[in-house]
Parts: sequence; C-alpha cells; structure tokens
Amino acid sequence: MIGGAWLVFWVYWLVRSAGAKRSSGRRHRPPGLMIAILAIILLRVFSGAGKAGLPAPALQVVGAVLVFAGLGLAVWARVYLGRNWGMPMSVKEEPELVTTGPYRYVRHPIYTGIVLAMVGTGVAVAYYWLLLAAAIGAYFLYSARVEERTLVESFPAQYPPYRARTKMLVPFVL
Repeated sequence: MIGGAWLVFWVYWLVRSAGAKRSSGRRHRPPGLMIAILAIILLRVFSGAGKAGLPAPALQVVGAVLVFAGLGLAVWARVYLGRNWGMPMSVKEEPELVTTGPYRYVRHPIYTGIVLAMVGTGVAVAYYWLLLAAAIGAYFLYSARVEERTLVESFPAQYPPYRARTKMLVPFVL
C-alpha cells in the first residue's frame, strides 16, 4: 500500500511537471547530491536491506498515516503552486509569490510533506528510510535557505513580512 502511494505520487508529480513555467536558466542545485541520494535508494531497494524484522502492526499503521499525510501535503502544496513549481533551487521566469493554501502555514510545504512521508515509510516499512529521510531533510533545508535568498531578491517588499509570520518547514516550530 505504501509503495503504491509513492508510485501514484511520483506519476502525478511527473505528469504535472509538464505544465510548469520554464526555468530562467539559473540553477543553484549541486547535481551530484541528487544522484547520490537516488543511488542510495536504488541500492537499498535492490539489495533487499531492511526487509527482515518488519515493524509492529501498530507502527505500520502510524507510518502509513504519516505517508499519506505527507504525500497529501506535498500534493496540496503542488496544486497551490501551479505553474510556479520547479525542481529545488530552480528559478522560474516570471515567478509569483504563493502565500495561500498550505503556504499560509509553512514556506516550504512540499519539502515538509516529502520528508514526513519518508519518515512514515521508515516507521512502517524499514528503519533505514529514516536515515534517508534525514539526508533528504538536510538537502531540503539547504535548498530552502538558497531559495529564500532568491525569493528575497525577487520579492523584496512581500517576502520578508511573509517570512517573518510563517515558519520554514514545521508550523509553529521551524
């Protein structure tokens, strides 16, 4: 069920990416990091690591709830972002500042949702996913900080007040 949720999520993500605005050509992302993360995922999936000793049924239910909540948050945020969506740290032509929907509560809800879903996968399926969630969480934190510098430049009057009243990744906390 969790694998199916991730599959549906990524298919949706790929289909929706076709309608995104073009990037301006500026890119801040270190490409090697995403390649390394993908390699770790593929090695873990095909090596069979983490399949022995599944978590207790109650933890599987809690994990599944976290997966669906996280993926739901990411999709909700993606809907509100519309054509402004892009890969982490990419800069779009004619950007728009989105502060409604989940962006009313956190400035980077897609990152929050994906990390929450990965934590849920770790709780429900195999604990090594928690290490991957921590690595991707660190990457998303870095991405968010880089993106925020660009947003301050692009929206000097609107972004600082929005940033002051909205948490970066976790409502009311961080």
